[in-house]
Amino acid sequence: MTNKNEDEADKMNRENKPTILVVTPEITYLPEGMGNMAQRMSAKAGGMADVSASLVSALYDQGADVHVALPNYRRMFNMDIKSVHDREYQTVRDTLGKERIHLAEDRIFYHRDQVYASENRRMALAFQREIINHIIPQVKPDLIHCNDWMTGLIPAVARRFGIPCLYTVHNIHTEKMTMDQIEDRGIDAAEFWNHLYFEHPPYSYEESRETNPTDFLASGIFAADHVNTVSQTFLYEVVEGKHSFVPDAIRSEMASKLHAGCATGILNAPDVSYDPETDPALEMNYTHENVMEGKAVNKRALQERIGLEVRPDAPLFFWPSRLDPMQKGCQLLADILYQMVDDHSDIGLQVAIIANGSFQKHFHNIVELHGLQNRVAVVDFTEDDSRLGYAAADFMMMPSRFEPCGLPQMVSPKYGTLSVAHDTGGIHDTVEHMHHDGNLGNGFRFQYYSPEGLRWGIDEAVGFYKRSWEDKDRILSRVMRESSERFNHDTTAAAYIQRYETMLGKKVGN
Repeated sequence: MTNKNEDEADKMNRENKPTILVVTPEITYLPEGMGNMAQRMSAKAGGMADVSASLVSALYDQGADVHVALPNYRRMFNMDIKSVHDREYQTVRDTLGKERIHLAEDRIFYHRDQVYASENRRMALAFQREIINHIIPQVKPDLIHCNDWMTGLIPAVARRFGIPCLYTVHNIHTEKMTMDQIEDRGIDAAEFWNHLYFEHPPYSYEESRETNPTDFLASGIFAADHVNTVSQTFLYEVVEGKHSFVPDAIRSEMASKLHAGCATGILNAPDVSYDPETDPALEMNYTHENVMEGKAVNKRALQERIGLEVRPDAPLFFWPSRLDPMQKGCQLLADILYQMVDDHSDIGLQVAIIANGSFQKHFHNIVELHGLQNRVAVVDFTEDDSRLGYAAADFMMMPSRFEPCGLPQMVSPKYGTLSVAHDTGGIHDTVEHMHHDGNLGNGFRFQYYSPEGLRWGIDEAVGFYKRSWEDKDRILSRVMRESSERFNHDTTAAAYIQRYETMLGKKVGN
């Protein structure tokens, strides 16, 4: 009886709070920084961390009256994808209940073999049509939280009807379509066209309907009441024009929001399953209290599994990110790989590259050319190997050219692994350079995007590795405790709830 009364009280409490509708084109937890998971399943969009099952559940757990809208992917195309999709969906369903999950229905979603493919634009229109025509009228939200270009029309609709809208930008990607193309898919753009962002300044609806494309991502930024990126530093980098790949329209609209006090950065967080105490992929689970013992056991297991020399005293450097030379900086490692291994041969330095991508063949060639087979392993990504890598490694390398948020540098310290990372975007907000006494810092951050910069960071890490066992045990224990408290969905959810409350002027969470 008590539980029933508590449930009724909780229901009434939520009904008295503003209703938040989170709109996301995917539910699988596949953020950009962990892009290797894309090689395990093509249901990857990248950068949707804040609308993962974990975060939606955390919002609900903190007392928010939260609903989620997503496409109805009836069938995922192989069992690996289906199992993950089903698990994430079930997490939300168990937390929110059926009545808080709203599935956009269209056969374009039903038999997908990828979340995003050649039909991206048709899918985006079908998804938004269902949100605009059916789900918003059904839910009657007090605030709508949209994510990335595939929801870029919805902030304009929200503005038309006076509903506050938060728009989260995960990735700088957009599409453009004319209003007649939008209307052909069942969305009445005439209702909200004046809140859209066009390629050219519009003179009138009739003049622009067929010839003046609207930019989805720029429209979302333009029409939203508030915009957030997934790190504060990346927001500043976009506004300051530090990345040439950011279109001028996106940069200028983001700058307008920031200067108006309507743009912020809210960090993503790793999935709750990244916990060395419970992670089933590890040879030995451990906590901050036995970090050195746990990492030693897992190092041996990884060395045996991927063909490295079994040597517990060798410093192990781990590469977890997809091998994309445009963003991830893998060519920097290729330039110095032989030299770093050779220069530190006295301590047996090892490198584990557990990643797919176009650059993998270059690492294989370097290993073959210099006979580094027992010192450098280059293997295809699997989730279990990657998780074991976090636990086994002493250091994680992340020399990204740019990083909207990134997750490996937040996962690593939870496992007692220190990052060697380029000072950019979300890395700047999450990696602090290790202080000489070890009382501050969680990694080694280099300033200049170059092979020399990465090599400097690696040498700093090797210097740390040569500290005493007791010193490393103390420092890694601190890093693990701090990371567990700092990088989690409860913290991220609290930041979003605070933003909702500021926008609405009323209480949203408990």
